[in-house]
Amino acid sequence: MIINGRGIARGTATGRLLVSPAPLSFLSGVDPESGVIIEEGHPLKGESIAGTIFAFPFGKGSTVGSYVMYALARNGKAPAAIINEEAEPIIVTGAIIAHIPMVDRLETGLSGLPAGATVTVDGEAGTVSWEA
Repeated sequence: MIINGRGIARGTATGRLLVSPAPLSFLSGVDPESGVIIEEGHPLKGESIAGTIFAFPFGKGSTVGSYVMYALARNGKAPAAIINEEAEPIIVTGAIIAHIPMVDRLETGLSGLPAGATVTVDGEAGTVSWEA
């Protein structure tokens, strides 16, 4: 199965798909040392994004969130790739400086993604794929 979207940050990555129904702030929302979501009230609080294909609607919060994404990558705790419903500058900048493949605007939205499955993101082609 292949879903088309818009490529944002180049690269290809494969991993377990972690889908969040809520936006996320990387600044104070994710521990840069562990990759665990620590944002109070977030539905995935306590989950690690390290090595996952992390899908969430959009980012929120301070521009420092981009540097938190970079710190996650330097610590080996970044997501393998990011999927957003709609990319915004904080997450785009973080994905680019941290070399995290990223896509958005999937033709099915996030609801068409198989949570927990192993998927591949191609940030240049703008696709998400998996074995059906």
